[in-house]
Amino acid sequence: MPPYLDIVEEMTRVLDAAREANIRLRLIGGLAIKLHSPSASHRALQRSYPDIDLVVPKKDKPRLEPFFASLGYVPEKNFNLLNGDRRQIFFDSVQGRRIDVFVGDFEMCHKLPMKDRLDAHPVTVPLAELFLSKIQIVELNRKDALDIISLLLDNEVGFNDDGVINIDRITRLCLKDWGLYKTLTITLSKVETILVEQNPGLDEAQQQCVLERINTLRRLLNRVNKPILWKVRDKVGTRIRWYTEVEEVDR
Repeated sequence: MPPYLDIVEEMTRVLDAAREANIRLRLIGGLAIKLHSPSASHRALQRSYPDIDLVVPKKDKPRLEPFFASLGYVPEKNFNLLNGDRRQIFFDSVQGRRIDVFVGDFEMCHKLPMKDRLDAHPVTVPLAELFLSKIQIVELNRKDALDIISLLLDNEVGFNDDGVINIDRITRLCLKDWGLYKTLTITLSKVETILVEQNPGLDEAQQQCVLERINTLRRLLNRVNKPILWKVRDKVGTRIRWYTEVEEVDR
């Protein structure tokens, strides 16, 4: 069966096929946020979804190419040859759609370890990693800002993975990686500015809800005791680049 025109139907087809093949694909990115956040369909927060983003354990990597071939996708040969141990890309030549698969961990501007995290939810990565996958973007664009707003509007901040954004997980990763912490604080401020100065169309109660959750995240992160090496890196600050530049892949 060729890929579906509707990307949500296609996402479901891919995930169902992966489940049948016993491949632990988990959804990440905008479509994953759409599943957890009804507000993503709000007229103020709606956006298009051109791609499907996934994470898979390293042990399933050898099975990716034949699996996607069976679903009508072709690999981006050059990119996969150079980067296949950590990321692979497949194209649907009929719809012109891309599937981006992160192998083992999620690595873009910052690395998010995924070991032992892909069983927390049967379809997507946990809410903490879903939040971090967007907040770690240094060059934040509008669609990613809308995704963050949608996620914060519909999901509380908590201390576990049971349907809340797990601040304990976020804190642990930020204490290990000053750069992730720095980007998180910068991006939260950008989202806050968009809400206050360029409100995309939320009512006062919705706007206040997101702002309160931003402040909760900021407060909980700031009050945690930081290790010595973290404090040393903090003194250096942004004089040294603290993130990885992301390679754009076009076809």
